[in-house]
Amino acid sequence: MPTLGLIAGNGRLPFLVARAYGSRAEHRVVAVGFKGDTDPALADFVDEFAWIGVGQLGRLIRRFKQAGAEEAVMAGQITPTRLFAKIAFDARGLRALAGLKDRKADTIFAAVGDELARDGIRLVDSTRYLDEHLPAEGVLGRTQPTAEQLEDVAFGAGIARELGGLDVGQAVVVKGRAVVAVEAIEGTNETIARAGRLGGAGTVVVKMAKPDQDMRFDVPVVGPETIEAMVKAGAALLAIEAGRTLVVDHKTTVAAADVQNICVMAIPPDFSTS
Repeated sequence: MPTLGLIAGNGRLPFLVARAYGSRAEHRVVAVGFKGDTDPALADFVDEFAWIGVGQLGRLIRRFKQAGAEEAVMAGQITPTRLFAKIAFDARGLRALAGLKDRKADTIFAAVGDELARDGIRLVDSTRYLDEHLPAEGVLGRTQPTAEQLEDVAFGAGIARELGGLDVGQAVVVKGRAVVAVEAIEGTNETIARAGRLGGAGTVVVKMAKPDQDMRFDVPVVGPETIEAMVKAGAALLAIEAGRTLVVDHKTTVAAADVQNICVMAIPPDFSTS
């Protein structure tokens, strides 16, 4: 029986993956979660569930092998500040850590993928079963962008691409073609909040995939919490990259934006107003 190993972080994304894969006839989902990040309710949506520590890579691999998983998916973020916490690594975790050239997200996740591959478990694209959550180009709700906002989107998209190329962050907040805030380790919602304090109402949030985005991990994600953060900050528009940004709870997200007259649009990677 085909079995998927689900490495579950926080948010709704692990639930979407579990539902999409588990709904296929005779397919099983075996998940591992991390206390403080993974929602315990996920256990009710998968066939097997276990808690592990962030550094327990060997235990993770053993769980998946015992369950017969030949593929694995990473879904949901692990709190970035855990990088600076004291982590108890097992032998496999230490081996992966020893080979790191830096502690960028892509570097860490690629090392995890390499360790899984040593045991015959292939890390697959996190969007593999979630096509319906990857919007095509266009405005997603009722609120249309203004000409000035489109100029900010084009400006912000260029900045976001440069940041992504450096693996710094995926989001930038702009206003009047000036950068108000850029995302680093704090995450998109905190970046939006900071931009609200600095730039006031009317900011434009642009979130893009990295130019060489590895779709197995760290794929851009937005959802109702993103809109909530924008409402608190007075942000006016959210632009995401079409086909490469996951919209969690799509209908709820767009409906919440419409209520607040926030424009949500999906753009191509080379978006411009010319």
